[in-house]
Amino acid sequence: MINKIAYLGGTASKIPVGRVAHGLMMMGRTPESTDEVCFASLKAGIDALPAGAKMFLNSGEFYSKTLGPENLEMLGRFFAKHPEYADKTFLSVKGRIRNREPDCSMENLRNGMLTVQRALGTHKKMDLYEPARIDHSMSIETIMDNLVVLLKEGHFAHIGLSECSAETLRRANAVYPVAAAEIEVNLWTYEEETKKVIQTARELNIAVIAYSPIGKGFLTALKAQPSGPALTPAGDYRARLTRFKDGNLEHNLQVVSALPELATKKGVTAAQLAIAWVAALGPHVIPLPGSSYAYFAVSLLTLSLTLYSTAARTVENCAAGDIELSVDEIATMNAIAEARQVRGDRLAGGPELKHLWG
Repeated sequence: MINKIAYLGGTASKIPVGRVAHGLMMMGRTPESTDEVCFASLKAGIDALPAGAKMFLNSGEFYSKTLGPENLEMLGRFFAKHPEYADKTFLSVKGRIRNREPDCSMENLRNGMLTVQRALGTHKKMDLYEPARIDHSMSIETIMDNLVVLLKEGHFAHIGLSECSAETLRRANAVYPVAAAEIEVNLWTYEEETKKVIQTARELNIAVIAYSPIGKGFLTALKAQPSGPALTPAGDYRARLTRFKDGNLEHNLQVVSALPELATKKGVTAAQLAIAWVAALGPHVIPLPGSSYAYFAVSLLTLSLTLYSTAARTVENCAAGDIELSVDEIATMNAIAEARQVRGDRLAGGPELKHLWG
């Protein structure tokens, strides 16, 4: 049983959720990731929470190989089969990328509402909606005005943002209370803007949903294997990221080479230690690991490339929220993060980079 909980912000500030959230992006994307496996993973995380707390689930309108709503359709089947779990979850959905660009026009957002509702079915409604990226073609005030209209129409109950800067978050919250801001936070990604968003969110009573707390799985690897393709198998989108190719991966793993030893001394896994450090950044910071990545990272050491979520891995991730770090442990990990010696970009480069810190 998990003990600690967290609270969301803004209009959702009275909603208790698990101290660690559950990212669903990779669920259903491999032949092994069947409904049975995914459902078991979801149930295990929800069942481990204290009474009254909800599991924060993070899905997306485009979480699939086809960039379609397959992930949401999987959730629809889960809640149809297990309707008793609907009220035990808080579902956040990212959406409205059109032609690989963010589009927060009212017409496009309305189309997104229909896509999400059709995919989820009748047993679960999304609790929070967030544009996947900030649309540069309009002001954040206009984006928020559009979202407020849809919220008042009853499509969702709370508004979130993703990959936003601290200034954008502040301006958005002045229009309508933002419940959560989703940004990447890990030992490889602790930029000055990361700190500003975390501080601004604390000031404004907004939860920070910290995605990729274990660096897309690789913060738990002891060392890079000699075969690059084995690290990023066919179909794995991480093969596109510059942090994981052209010699950068070997260098970057050395940056966090102390992590496994620290974890062993603590009696936890490296993934749990990385998640616990993110949670230690503030009570409003909620780590969002994807359990498939944790499983991949552990399996990486034996070159077993299984890319799907398991119930045991989900519980392991959630349990990291109960880990208390000492002052010395936090200082050691802060030093790793503050050094900022990582090579390569968070995304694939090129046009994608313009949407970071929108």
